[in-house]
Amino acid sequence: MEGLDTLTRSLAQRTPDELAALLTRHAEPLSRRPAPTRLRELAGALWSYETLHHTVLHLDHPRLHLLAATARISQGLARSAAPVPAAPTAGADYQSLMAHRLSFPDLATEPVPADDAFQALGAAAPGPARDAVTTALELLYADGLAAPTEDGAIVVPPRTPQLLAAHDLGVFTPVAPCFPETAAPESVPVTAAAPQALAPAAASLRDESQAAASALAAILDRLLAALAAQPAALRKTGGLALREIKRLAKAAGTSEARTRLLLDLVLAADLVALKRTPAGITAVPTGAYDAWLAEAPGDRLVPVLTAWTGLWAIPTYTPFGETPTALVRGEDRHAPALRHALLKALASAPAGEQPPRLPADPSLPAGPSGAPDHRPDLPALLDAAAWHRPLAVVGEPLAEDRAAHILDEAAFLALVAHGALTPLGHALLAASPADPEVLGSYLRELLPPPVGQAHFQADLTAVVPGAPSAPLASLLSSAADREFEGHAVTWRFSPASVRRALDAGHGAADLLTALAEVSAAGPLPQPLTYLVQDAARAHGRMRVLPTACCVRSDDEALIRELAAHRALQALGLRAIAPTVLASARPPAETLEALRGAGYAPALESETGTASVERPTGHRTGVTSSGPATAPLTLARRLLSG
Repeated sequence: MEGLDTLTRSLAQRTPDELAALLTRHAEPLSRRPAPTRLRELAGALWSYETLHHTVLHLDHPRLHLLAATARISQGLARSAAPVPAAPTAGADYQSLMAHRLSFPDLATEPVPADDAFQALGAAAPGPARDAVTTALELLYADGLAAPTEDGAIVVPPRTPQLLAAHDLGVFTPVAPCFPETAAPESVPVTAAAPQALAPAAASLRDESQAAASALAAILDRLLAALAAQPAALRKTGGLALREIKRLAKAAGTSEARTRLLLDLVLAADLVALKRTPAGITAVPTGAYDAWLAEAPGDRLVPVLTAWTGLWAIPTYTPFGETPTALVRGEDRHAPALRHALLKALASAPAGEQPPRLPADPSLPAGPSGAPDHRPDLPALLDAAAWHRPLAVVGEPLAEDRAAHILDEAAFLALVAHGALTPLGHALLAASPADPEVLGSYLRELLPPPVGQAHFQADLTAVVPGAPSAPLASLLSSAADREFEGHAVTWRFSPASVRRALDAGHGAADLLTALAEVSAAGPLPQPLTYLVQDAARAHGRMRVLPTACCVRSDDEALIRELAAHRALQALGLRAIAPTVLASARPPAETLEALRGAGYAPALESETGTASVERPTGHRTGVTSSGPATAPLTLARRLLSG
């Protein structure tokens, strides 16, 4: 309990922004527990076994060694300070043996002098080891994995020895090993001027990244547009049905594996939500999707790439015997740490060396260019990655297979090209979930602004040389069919597509005016003008009346009386025959209104026979509790309490 008191006092000394940053870093494990109402509860949540299990996966080599060494010293001090009961006699029952074992103070927490912890890691003298341990201690304090006492001693969670007992951490290495791979120099800042300062090899990586990012933005646009047009139905057992994945993959123009990846990412980025309907659960775009459509191509990718870093799943990887699906909450807590470790290992590669790469594996997805990408030497890469996230790499089953799929996802997301980290990958590592501006500024520089005009041609096509703006894409999609994606986007007009625009409420003159305003070459071609005018002349020559139900009577005078009755105006009654009225309201509402006006109608079935009306039961729907509390708001409330 003394350790929790120390941590609580340490949390109370933070500013609201510092505490909010801590809550953001631990958002995933804390979201699986009740929200804390006091700092003491937050301290208990941070040092609970489940939260610790998740958090230590994200510790690098120095922090993990320092935490383990301090925990061992703390446990030794606790044992020596507490009296040890006498051992039970031979033949003692099970309860006596367990009581004796649990009486040892293995879970006690004793403050550890900082010098003792440094000495245990061979970092007592100034040098690289001491610098690394000093930095590691500051990071442990910042993450709430350790707390300082008033005299500078270190207090760590009491469950740490149990948590790390099964792991062989090896020899302490203060400096990260370099992976022998070609990458962009880390000394080049990620700014608007960075592309001009990149070396030729890095400039090539930037071009690859730009092409992949442009393709990704277009695929995302098509995928979300397909979901907006027809929401995807989930299976009763959970997850998206295979037929829905195939449909969305075809609409997006990508593979099923990458469609699963993007679906999980847009769900994590709150661009899509799961909605319960009478027919089941469906995936539909959220209100954030409308704001997303209005953003530039670069800004659109920020929430998606940020969501990938924290995703508790490897969507393109399906273990043997399992059925691939999407839109299921992931349970792979090792995935974010393994993902980060691989990117950090690639980021540490020195520039100017020829990367050792393995031959392409045709069973894995193709790279952004369409051909299977060459992947780095995975055993060597995992050896380097183990320093950055030891517990997520060392001893993990199928680590190479999982790493290969993570690298393929990274290549599809424009973060890796030819086995090396792209400048966009460096920007993603430099950004934080709480402040993704570094990533956003680089993406805005990487991807050109959207194009607001199209080139209309005599063959009834419209070509947009680049990524179309949201208003332009909406206008062209309303009256033409998207035909080709690439460096330019092509739409084709046809009688059916123009008829679709007229059905949506466009007039021929208004449609031609809107198209002329976005024309980059002046007046519209004559064939397009004639096509729109001809479609408009044939449109609406026959009409379909929307009707919720009909009122029928052989008494024509009664029908005229009902049509003129002022109390029935809400029904929108219209005479479509001398003995038939069309009502705009459903049968139940129409019956109620007629009876309320003093008439005695009967309900008739589709076959013309009288129907028996039976009352139906009603059930209360379950509503969601709303969005989670913002970290800064929660931090202020905890500090004020």
